[in-house]
Amino acid sequence: MSAICPQVAPRALALSLLACTLLAAAPARSAGNPPAARVDTAYIVANASTSTEWPTVGLDYAESRYSRLDQVNTDTAGRLGLVWSYDLKSSRGVEATPVVVDGVMYVTGPWSVVHAIDARTGEGLWTYDPQVPPEYGVKGCCDVVNRGVAVYGGKVYVAAFDGRLIALDAATGKPAWEQDTIIDRQFAYTVTGAPRVYNGLVLIGNGGAEYGARGYITAYDAASGERKWRWFSVPGDPAQPFEDVSMEMAAKTWDPAGRWWESGGGGTMWDSMAYDPELNLIYVGTGNGSPWNHRARSPAGGDNLFLSSIVALRADTGEYVWHYQETPGDNWDYTATQSIILADITLDGKPRKVLLHAPKNGFFFVIDRIDGQFISANNFVDVNWAAGYDAQGRPIERPEVRAEDQPFDIVPGPYGAHNWHPMSFNAKTGYAYIPAQHIPMTLMPNAQWKRNEAQPGSAHSNVGWNTGHFLNPAPPSAQPFGRLVAWDPVAGKPAWAYEHVAPWNGGTLTTAGNLVFQGTADGRLIAFAADSGKKIWEVSVGTGAVAAPSTYLVDGKQYVSIAVGWGGVGGLAMRATDVQGSGTVYTFALDGKAPMPAFVATRQEQLVSGVAYDPARVQAGLNTYVANCVLCHGVPGVDRGGSIPNLGHMDAAYINHLDQFLFNGPATSRGMPDFTGKLTQDDVADLKAFIQGTVDSVRPKAAL
Repeated sequence: MSAICPQVAPRALALSLLACTLLAAAPARSAGNPPAARVDTAYIVANASTSTEWPTVGLDYAESRYSRLDQVNTDTAGRLGLVWSYDLKSSRGVEATPVVVDGVMYVTGPWSVVHAIDARTGEGLWTYDPQVPPEYGVKGCCDVVNRGVAVYGGKVYVAAFDGRLIALDAATGKPAWEQDTIIDRQFAYTVTGAPRVYNGLVLIGNGGAEYGARGYITAYDAASGERKWRWFSVPGDPAQPFEDVSMEMAAKTWDPAGRWWESGGGGTMWDSMAYDPELNLIYVGTGNGSPWNHRARSPAGGDNLFLSSIVALRADTGEYVWHYQETPGDNWDYTATQSIILADITLDGKPRKVLLHAPKNGFFFVIDRIDGQFISANNFVDVNWAAGYDAQGRPIERPEVRAEDQPFDIVPGPYGAHNWHPMSFNAKTGYAYIPAQHIPMTLMPNAQWKRNEAQPGSAHSNVGWNTGHFLNPAPPSAQPFGRLVAWDPVAGKPAWAYEHVAPWNGGTLTTAGNLVFQGTADGRLIAFAADSGKKIWEVSVGTGAVAAPSTYLVDGKQYVSIAVGWGGVGGLAMRATDVQGSGTVYTFALDGKAPMPAFVATRQEQLVSGVAYDPARVQAGLNTYVANCVLCHGVPGVDRGGSIPNLGHMDAAYINHLDQFLFNGPATSRGMPDFTGKLTQDDVADLKAFIQGTVDSVRPKAAL
């Protein structure tokens, strides 16, 4: 069931009538056509040379996020001020890059809600809520986020969290067609990425490898919604016919003794895509294995194609052309789903058409995008899992990294040296701008892992996770960091770097005005000089920013917009700000004078006290907490809490009545799991003991 305002959807109760009203008047646009009617492949290609608009989520088909606008530059950026702000009325992660065409901005918030906004004034034009069932939230590993829309031929395409691809009329927000993209709902598939449209085909992948899912990408006819082709990233049951020759090839790299097809295999393509119109190739990044543990899914080893790979496909047919696997036999959630950028650069005195990639595993790859030939890989952060890559493009693994019987403090960890937060590439400086980071974690294989089996101490195994590893069985020793890295892909080394106060900073935008824009975990939007890294300008945006900005020209004026809302998997349990606000779109221009919206102080971090418990239950409570709670709520009293509260900082009444929240409690309407039938009252008593006992152990001694 779908809803367009002013109909009321469950999570849309707070939407104002103004934001929901479909306005009769629309901003002026070319030749009086409906908004976005002129957007097609030729238009997006042509716009790349001017960057006057932002018609696709990565700005251009190369996904460069490099704007040729220079009205805002290192000399003028200090004059940037707010022009308008728009309240998304949301409290979870906002990861979308605003798309702007014909003076209209299209941006998504949590739960895949689409907002159309007048880019001049910030006035809401229409809002569309796909009404994703709240109980579907438990099926997502990494927050109920959405990374944006595609605009093409007068339609706006959004992929709903529950797997539906929906085409909306760009002028009214009314649905034109809808397709269920999920092939097997016994697996917990979700969709969080932005669709792309190439030559009249809408492409979308999916997520779910943590829960046991088989990755695939599908192309649909942009006009009718008819499915045109589908390509799988890992083979299915070898007893059944393979879908194509690439699946037959891939199956030779898996051990059937692991019966990987029962756990899905993984390889979900949940974010990155790029397109070369001249070669008619699309490039997709594939995800981690399902389960993470290599030996659990493929006991005899093997590379496990096409996990953690860049794959080139024919855009019109989905036919496999070539691949390059960045992490053979992935064992650590080293996805290759991070942003792919196409660039033409000079190497050894010769022009090369290349693909630039900085995935989770910490190495920056330069790959020939014509034939997939490996060119180079150099680490852009410290790593301890590999010494480098050999001439054939295979990692030189350190032997201890696959230890079966002891924890390993893996660097980078599963959160990645670079996660989904988009990087950008500036054609003038020749640098790629990477939101780099480290969030420490130790891993140890779980020899007793069984598919979909809830195991005490196995992270989130009671809510569907299938990692085959114990997470943090021993405290990690590596230190967290967040860093903006300007990477020179020709020299294979950083040109400059800027240290942030915390990890999980936003994606980047770079411009011909010699600027790089990035939102930060500590609630700022900053402009840096692209060539030197000098900080030019900053503004407080109230809460942590994880999405990437966009920039565009309207009536001869350059605007810079960013959608802000703390969340995503790294933002569920941690934060770096002491204020918070609703999800908000901020739009800046030179000499803007609009007032910033008010920010609200976060809850004071007072440790819970007064909950009676049996100390003998603390250990059992730890195992239960890890199996059900830790990745969303963090460690009680140790983590600060992010978009989801830390239970060690809640009122005692909440913990004393924990069963009322665990069993069909009020938070299920916001996506919290219902633990009815999954936990018992004894389990609840154990959880209380662990929460209060852990808090007591970290409470300052003077307070006891």
